[in-house]
Amino acid sequence: MATISKLSSPNPAAALSSSFKSRSSSSLKCFVGFPATTGFNSKLVSSSSSSLVNNHPSKGSLVVRCSVVDGNGSSVNRTTLHDLYEKEGQSPWYDNLCRPVTDLLPLIANGVRGVTSNPAIFQKAISSSNAYNDQFRELVQSGKDIESAYWELVVKDIQDACKLFEPIYDQTDGADGYVSVEVSPRLADDTEGTIEAAKYLHKVVDRPNVYIKIPATAPCIPSIKEVIANGISVNVTLIFSLARYEAVIDAYLDGLEASGRSDLSRVTSVASFFVSRVDTLIDKMLEKIGTPEALDLRGKAALAYKLYQKKFSGPRWEALVKKGAKKQRVLWASTSVKNPAYPDTLYVAPLIGPDTVSTMPDQALQAFMDHGTVSRTIDANVSEDEGIYSALEKLGIDWGNVGSQLEEEGVEAFKKSFDSLLDTLQEKANSLKLVSL
Repeated sequence: MATISKLSSPNPAAALSSSFKSRSSSSLKCFVGFPATTGFNSKLVSSSSSSLVNNHPSKGSLVVRCSVVDGNGSSVNRTTLHDLYEKEGQSPWYDNLCRPVTDLLPLIANGVRGVTSNPAIFQKAISSSNAYNDQFRELVQSGKDIESAYWELVVKDIQDACKLFEPIYDQTDGADGYVSVEVSPRLADDTEGTIEAAKYLHKVVDRPNVYIKIPATAPCIPSIKEVIANGISVNVTLIFSLARYEAVIDAYLDGLEASGRSDLSRVTSVASFFVSRVDTLIDKMLEKIGTPEALDLRGKAALAYKLYQKKFSGPRWEALVKKGAKKQRVLWASTSVKNPAYPDTLYVAPLIGPDTVSTMPDQALQAFMDHGTVSRTIDANVSEDEGIYSALEKLGIDWGNVGSQLEEEGVEAFKKSFDSLLDTLQEKANSLKLVSL
């Protein structure tokens, strides 16, 4: 990882685009075993009156359903996102970040409770906007190399976004209100490099509600344990298989136990499954098989697991709870719909359940706010879901191979975005008549 040193103070981040298309009804199947209890604070509401514009062709722009008054007499916009959190215990996050950060305010008012970012998001943000030019010019003219300048741009955005979500973090006692920043994708196979990068990013961002994103690659599983043991909260990303998910949970529990801390309440984590990417690959495999049985299973293979309840219960977990430990929540990522034949809320609506997070890009967020239904769905048809999972295996779908292929593709995609962004910044430096160092 190139140097990311002497990072400077915050500056704004995050925007929201506006068009999406409604699709026909379909279904998504998953296997879950969640406990009935939830750990959310139903009292938190925003006092902002901003609203999100919606361009759904048949619904007009009626996103905000009603206006209520909180305990302090302030007018509060009520949306589906508020219901999602307060009624079902799922935290809606926004999967995007760019400048200006104040564009996040209407989203927070409408119920968004956190932000995720990744190299692809920053590649798009920085390469398509002039909002970074002034800071970038100053950084390069002060002697920063291109990659170091990149990290300074990113850290400013993360710091400012963290500031906006800090009230949510405080009011939930550190359970929500996080902003995620990912270590360099070049470190996906570097255990020690990932540990050092995570420590450094945590130090320079210097916000209590920052999540350091670490990929769930085999070399980074020990990194996750070590980073957690150092008291750093982690968003474990790029999870595609049940076996790897179990390793991620174990790394979190091992890290908590190894920390030696008497108070574990501020060391938290989420485990991020990339749902639509799994469906997309499985669909291709099923179409290649081509039998009627195989084709009937398309769109019903996103993710399935029962480990959550098993791992976060029993004597081992209860011993950690006594020290204030919080469950590692499941985070549904890659929730945008890739297949136009599927409904635009396919990777949100069927995955609603307590102690989970759904991070949504623009299209999925607006679709769910406009016509999403809030209801616990994640464990509604467990026996049926198990049958689908088994049927896929019988057709020759090897879940281990699926996970390995998607992990490799995911890491490579982020590396490509990262390298492309550095090339873009070099071109920007040249266009600004700056000298590369």
